[in-house]
Parts: sequence; structure tokens; C-alpha cells
Amino acid sequence: MHPLRLIAGIACLFFVLLDAFETVILPRRATGRFRLTKLFYRLTWLPWRQVATMVRHERKRETMLSFYGPLSLVGLIGTWAAGLIFGFALLYDAFPRAFADPAGSAHPFLTDLYVSGTTIFTLGLGDVVPHRQLIRGLAVAESGIGLGFVALVIGYFPVLYGAFSRREVNIALLDARAGSPPTAFELIKRHSFEGGSAAIVTLLEEWERWSAELLESHISYPLLCLFRSQHTSQSWLSGITAILDACALLIAGVQEESSRQAQLTFAMARHALVDLSQILAQKPVTDAADRLPPERFRAIYDQLCQAGVRVCRDERSCERLSELRKMYESYAEALSRYLQMPLPPFFIERPKKDNWLSVARVRAAAEAGGRDTAQGGDGHVF
Repeated sequence: MHPLRLIAGIACLFFVLLDAFETVILPRRATGRFRLTKLFYRLTWLPWRQVATMVRHERKRETMLSFYGPLSLVGLIGTWAAGLIFGFALLYDAFPRAFADPAGSAHPFLTDLYVSGTTIFTLGLGDVVPHRQLIRGLAVAESGIGLGFVALVIGYFPVLYGAFSRREVNIALLDARAGSPPTAFELIKRHSFEGGSAAIVTLLEEWERWSAELLESHISYPLLCLFRSQHTSQSWLSGITAILDACALLIAGVQEESSRQAQLTFAMARHALVDLSQILAQKPVTDAADRLPPERFRAIYDQLCQAGVRVCRDERSCERLSELRKMYESYAEALSRYLQMPLPPFFIERPKKDNWLSVARVRAAAEAGGRDTAQGGDGHVF
């Protein structure tokens, strides 16, 4: 027996199984300096992001970035499987002449890898036969782990995509309520109608719960942070930042009944943003450009006042807003740079059309183009 190979095989299996348990099953933040999942994403996301940033076309760049989340999930599962195969192969290799190989491979370790691969995927070819009872026991144990691994993978995908779908619902609903991309100014302005104060309270209550669900699901499965929304102007980061911006404006200088709910939503959303930045090991950014200079602040409040929103005119409004922004903007900027998700502005001078209007316009143009193509120059349809 080769003790070093035996120890190496046991260590390999231990780290792979522990990492899979912490990533998939453990419903809380996984700790530890050395984790296979953390190493995998560190070695793959940064090069992928670097290559994607070289693509100049915005839509193509966003499409390339959106591929990474699902592909990395497949790659991570493949990494776990490769680690299990290699670990059991080391265990088999610790015992000389453990198998009878009719092919007579010149490298016994290749035979061990072959047996390990066919066993963990329960192929049951039977062309290589173990000599010892211990090796037979290891093969049975590996086949059991292989079945459990397949079951784990089958259960992992629905949980991830279920959490992703629940996250995207509120982001899609924010489109008509705050614009594309969502901004705090548009959100408050579009709720300046009669009864809008009650509507914005309901909206903030929904986003308070959404932030709590985001905190719970994305800490358990940080991979979801890399899953991107359907449109280039939407993301979970831009949504939660716009809500934080709106809450900060409501708290700092708007005389509405929604200020109390704004404080509750601000606390929960800020909690989620800070914790996720820590999960992804991103330090707060302090050298970012000011998203709301004082002159823009006055312009926002002037236009809100013209829209019928009751605003505060005291001298400390800007100061209160600045203090609130310091509590979350540095973390949002760190996540924005790491995930390549742009932050929304507070205010857009020339707002773009909402996504639901743009999609309808593009579809109408496509249908019109289809009719033109189907119709000949003399007016007859082909």
C-alpha cells in the first residue's frame, strides 16, 4: 500500500464533498479560506469578464456576460465530478495491482481513473475486475456517491432557477414604475398622482420583502449574483440601487406618508447590498464619481415640486441625503465594477423609452418589415 496516495485521495474526496455540501445543501454563508467553488469562480470569472469588456457592442457584450452564470454552473458541477473521480482513483492506486485489466495498460493509474469514472457514473461495464474485497467495497461506495451526486445536481437546478425567477419578477415590474433604467426621480414622479403615496408605500413594502429574499437566497447561492436579467438596462443591482436612491430622497426631503416605510425598506435593502458585497469579497469603493452633485440635487427637487410632490426646503435636506448615500453607494459601486452591472443615475435629463414600449416598437417594426418582404413591388403578395 502507498500511504501518501491514500492520504491524498482521502483529502481530495473530503474537500470536494465538503465544498459541494457547503455550496448546495448548507443554508447559510460558507466560510473557509480554501474552497473549491471560490477558487473556481476566481479563476474563471475575471478572465471571462476581461474578454467581455473588449466587446464594444453593448448588446453583444451583455449577451456574453449573461452566458457565464449558466455555463459556470455546469463547469462547477463538472469540476466536482472530476475531483471525485480523481480522488477515488488515488485510493485505488494506493493498492498495487488492485484490478485485472484485460487491456494491459502500461500506466496502472490510467486504469484506476477509468474504473473510477465508470463506477461513479454507474456504467457497470465489467471489463476491469477488482482483486481485493476492500477495492470492491470502495467501488460500491463510489457508485453510491455517484447516485447521490446525480440526485444533488437534479435538485440543485430547480432551486437556483426558482430563486432567479422570483428575483426577476419585481425587477420586471419596476420597469413601468421607475423607467428603464430605473431611477429614483422617475419612481417618485410617477407616483405623484392622487393616492400615489399609498401606492409607493405598497411598492416599498414589496421591495423590503424582495430585499430580504435576495439576502437569504443569494447568500446561500452566491452564484445567482452572476445571473443577469432579460434586458441590458435591467439588473438586480440597478433595481436595488434605484430603490435605495428613492428611499434616501424620500427620507431626506419629501413630505409624504411614505417616509416611514422608506426607512424600513432602506434598512433592509442596504443590509442585503452590504452583505452581498462581503460575500463576493468586494471592498467599498471610495473613488467613484459623484452620482448626484448639489446642483443636480436642486434640479431634482425643483422638478419633483413641479410634478406635485411635497418636498422639504430646509437647508439640511442635501446634507441628510449625502449621509444616507454614504451608507450604500460605495458598496453598490464595488459590486457594479465586479459584476459589470452599471448603476442607474438619480435623474436622466432625456429619459429613454421603457422596455415594454421599446419591445412593442421593435415587434411592430419587425411585423411591418415582414409584410413589406412578403409583398411584391406591384402590390401582389407572393
